[in-house]
Parts: sequence; C-alpha cells; structure tokens
Amino acid sequence: MAKTAVNVRVEGRPHDDHTTGRAGPRGGTARRFRRGHPRPGFLGAVTGAGQRDQLPRRGRYTTTDGHTVRSGVVFRSNKLSNLTAAEWQVVTAHGINRDVDLRNIQERSDEPDHAPAGVAYQVADVASFSHGIRFHDSAGVTLLAALAAGLLSGSSDLGQSIGYPFMVNFVGADYAFRDTLRAIATNTSGGVVYHCSAGKDRTGWATAVLLTLLGVPMATVEQDFLLSNTYLARSDAVQVAWLHAAFAELNHIYGTFSAYLHTGLMLTDTEIAAIKSRLLV
Repeated sequence: MAKTAVNVRVEGRPHDDHTTGRAGPRGGTARRFRRGHPRPGFLGAVTGAGQRDQLPRRGRYTTTDGHTVRSGVVFRSNKLSNLTAAEWQVVTAHGINRDVDLRNIQERSDEPDHAPAGVAYQVADVASFSHGIRFHDSAGVTLLAALAAGLLSGSSDLGQSIGYPFMVNFVGADYAFRDTLRAIATNTSGGVVYHCSAGKDRTGWATAVLLTLLGVPMATVEQDFLLSNTYLARSDAVQVAWLHAAFAELNHIYGTFSAYLHTGLMLTDTEIAAIKSRLLV
C-alpha cells in the first residue's frame, strides 16, 4: 500500500510541502499526501500511515554565535484539515500539543482543522481585521513599490510580490506572528506546529522571522526558504525576491530586525529569551 504523509516540517530534519497534484522527487501517493523527502537542515517531514522516516540529524542549522537549533520542538506544515485520525496520531507522537493556524477566516471555514483531544487549537490569522484595517506605512506606497519591484524582478506571481511586504506593513499580521512566536515561548509542555494552506508563504515568513530571531545567518534563512521549490517540485513556488521584499519593508519601517521584534511584534526581551532557550543548544 502506498505510504501517506503528514506534511509536517520540523527543525533539524527534512521537509515535504506538497499541496498540488504534481509528481514530487519520489513517486507514490495515497489520497492527497506524498511521502516525506529527507533532507538535512532546519525543517523536516513526518510520514503518515503509522510510519516515521528515520531522518538524518546532520546539517542542523547553526547560529552566528555558535549555537545549534534544537530539533523536535517547533514544526511547520501546510494545511492540516485533511489529516486522518491515524495521521494525527503520527503528529502527536512527536509531542505536538499546539496547532497554530495562520489561515484566514474563509480558509478555516472551508477546511477546518480537526485537532484531536490533547492538541490545543489556536488561530493566528495573518489577514485578520480584528485589530482594524491599519498599516504602519502608506498602503498605497507599499503597493506601488511592491508592484514595481515584482515587475523588475520578473516575479512569477505579482500577488506574492505584493503580499510579502504587506505581511510586515499590515498591523493585523503583527498580532498573528507575535502570537505564533509567543506560543513557541510559552508552550513548554510540548511541541508547536504552525501552518497556513500551502505552507510556504505565511508559514515561510514566520519561519524566516523565527530563524532570524535565533541568529541563523541570512544566507541560510534564504536557502531554507527556497527549499519549498525543491519539495513542491516547482521552480516558482517561492522566489527569494519575495523574502527580500518583506525584509526591505521591515528595514524601511523599523530600521532594524530587533525593532521589528520589539515594536512591530510587541515581543518582550523575556519572550525572546524564552524562544532562544527552547530552541538553541
């Protein structure tokens, strides 16, 4: 019988982030999921159908000050709405007891998560209007600048070229990414999985922020971001120019990454230290 995959990516281990019907680097599918594809690095995959890949421990990410990112604490995924009870058992076997959902209200309504007992479900909607429709800088200026940058870079998806800087400029997104990071800081009883729908854009920016907070070099952050192309078997799933656009917006509004964490995401030094304590060895 073909093996299914719970498309969960974990620090220190490989990842699989398939959301389309395209064939991946390895064949064999069952329902909507493909097997995980082992790779070294910060993120990884968990296979379903009661099985778990023996994933390599080499290649964990190191920080600029010589620390190593701990595995088995924070996980990322694409949508979890289609997981069976057996696949959820694979997820919880990794100690995950909090599910942070970055998707918008329509996505959550159309395809709700069905987290089992023992897994706390938390919404961190990146597009939520619950804090108003507010921006740190002119939305019009951000839109025009992002559109121009996308056209100049030959972006494969102008919507994403625009969307990435707005994940920094839109106030509602601040609360979503803050709450995601706070969940990592405070959920000391188990692991945290955060996800959107495709597991590459909202989830990708959350991961880039987390890695940068931990002190992982930017070159590594970019390489990790681009790995979605490999495991989605698409050369245009993500583009590094989109990530650059988000960081450029961050620098434009805040000047430094530290200011973004403290002023934009409203994290305290204590919370930042707690995240580092959980994830660095």
